[in-house]
Amino acid sequence: MRSTCRKIRTRRAAKSAAALLAAALALALTGCGGSDDKDDNSSASGGSSESSSGLKLPKLNGQTLEVAAVWTGPEQDNFLKVLDEFKKRTGAKVDFVPTGNNTSTFLGTKIEGGQPPDVAFLPQVGVLHQFADKGWLKPLGADAQAQLEKNFSKGWVDLGAWKGKQYGIYAKAANKSLVWYNTAAFEAAGITDTPKTWKDFLSTAQTLSDAGSPAVSIGGADGWTLTDWFENVYLSQAGPEKYDQLATHKIKWTDPSVKDALTTLAQLWGKDDLIAGGRKGALNTEFPKSVTQAFSGDTPAAMVYEGDFVTANINADTKAKLGTDAKVFPFPAVGSESPVVSGGDVAVALKSGAGAQALLTFLASTDAAEIWTAQGGVISPNKEMDPAKYKDAVTKQIAQALIAAGDNFRFDMSDQAPAAFGGTQGVGEWKDLQDFLRNPTDVAGTQKKLESDAAKAYATG
Repeated sequence: MRSTCRKIRTRRAAKSAAALLAAALALALTGCGGSDDKDDNSSASGGSSESSSGLKLPKLNGQTLEVAAVWTGPEQDNFLKVLDEFKKRTGAKVDFVPTGNNTSTFLGTKIEGGQPPDVAFLPQVGVLHQFADKGWLKPLGADAQAQLEKNFSKGWVDLGAWKGKQYGIYAKAANKSLVWYNTAAFEAAGITDTPKTWKDFLSTAQTLSDAGSPAVSIGGADGWTLTDWFENVYLSQAGPEKYDQLATHKIKWTDPSVKDALTTLAQLWGKDDLIAGGRKGALNTEFPKSVTQAFSGDTPAAMVYEGDFVTANINADTKAKLGTDAKVFPFPAVGSESPVVSGGDVAVALKSGAGAQALLTFLASTDAAEIWTAQGGVISPNKEMDPAKYKDAVTKQIAQALIAAGDNFRFDMSDQAPAAFGGTQGVGEWKDLQDFLRNPTDVAGTQKKLESDAAKAYATG
């Protein structure tokens, strides 16, 4: 069913990507702060009606476009800078509409009601497949296709295609295999080395807790963060072949490999003293708060797991400085290697017309990528953009590691699943893992529920 995506992800082993990431982070965090590049890039969001890259866009004076995406807060503000530049160059008016966490449901309702947005960002590749099968997506035009093929590697191009047609542009990517830490908390606990293995990670967490710091902040109120925890543990422990099989439901969630991963997660999730606010607190903590409570307040948590986009919240909502107060290390190895899990948001057209295609063309360009990444908290898979445009050295090195890895990664597992299982608040995998966080002793029951929900979703999705 998802053979195209599977082919991309299994082209090479993930080992070298993990090594690249580790090396890049070591380089980025050697004496570099979060504001090194800020002054050089401060004018990027203002833009110009003239494109130094030679990109040509049509005049759209009088036209109004609607763009829908999941982002709120700092992430939304950063993207609006990109839309501002598009408006300057084309004369179009562009309205942004937040979808909420249930993106597929929100968009499906709008489409079936005859009022789809012109362009939408889908956070799940599985939703792209579903929407394309329903005839809801418009293929890329020639100009957008040309920019895509010029600026993106084949893996990222293929992820936006389905059944021989190119529908999407992965204008925003994420490295979801990162743990961010509060340097002051580590220093207070006498910790000088970041953990490389899961065993070391648990030991570090216990040391931090014993020293008086809540060890790990978890945004359990947003079920998607819990799927990311699972995927990193599973990829490192079970390996890439099993990961691919589970991602496409070729093996069941009752497989022993899933039992092993859940049992490993329970080593952390089952210890209230290692979690900020305990399990109950984690289940009431949304993702943005999970970041801010690691870098602000009287007793900040010492660590928070999530992707590179954490920097947007650190920059906007805390006084911590990247590379100084807030540093990062690769997700610890549960098996022989640290995992590299990538995610992304794919831009698609839901309406025909010059406006939607012009915006997709712009989003595929180096111009848009450089404006967006200059805001911070964003990684672009655009391999032709100038990496000097990244707001901070940490994010730049993470992005360069992802680009250097080429197609050498595994894509977010839940994002490949039908939305009913892997992408909807309050149901499916999101809900099942929240229940598991609530009761980490029930490994077998969690497996059965995950398999029941997955089987239903894959049968209809």
